[in-house]
Amino acid sequence: MTVDAQLIEHMMEPKNYGTLENSNSEGLGKNPENGEKVIVYLQVMEEEGESVIEDISFQAIGCSTTIVAGSMITQEARGLSFKGATNLISATMKILDKVPPEDAACSEMVALALKASLETYRLRQEESDHPSVTYQISNDCTPKEEEKN
Repeated sequence: MTVDAQLIEHMMEPKNYGTLENSNSEGLGKNPENGEKVIVYLQVMEEEGESVIEDISFQAIGCSTTIVAGSMITQEARGLSFKGATNLISATMKILDKVPPEDAACSEMVALALKASLETYRLRQEESDHPSVTYQISNDCTPKEEEKN
């Protein structure tokens, strides 16, 4: 399947969209500029002393790019250990450093929501009623106006 076909599939039929019954962690990524938000829900299992993402879902108040990024990132994260998920977040952020900020914002919001959910789970191991972690994006998804000569 071509990259374009994969993007269209994720846009037309997003994977992992919705709440996750029996989730034991959630994290929020948000854009303070326009109110867009992504929440990532995790069902984590402990396997041989390692935290593993058994199931994952997301919900978003955002544009179609946010939905596509949420679908793709959650598909990649399912089944990963927390170390693997942290590597996925790092790799995503490195890729986003190479694109214009307004194009990176939506994917950054999803990656940060996943990071927040991982952090929430870790914190709840120490304090079971710890509130959900929230991260704000650093990029702005508003396209910059072209300078006029």
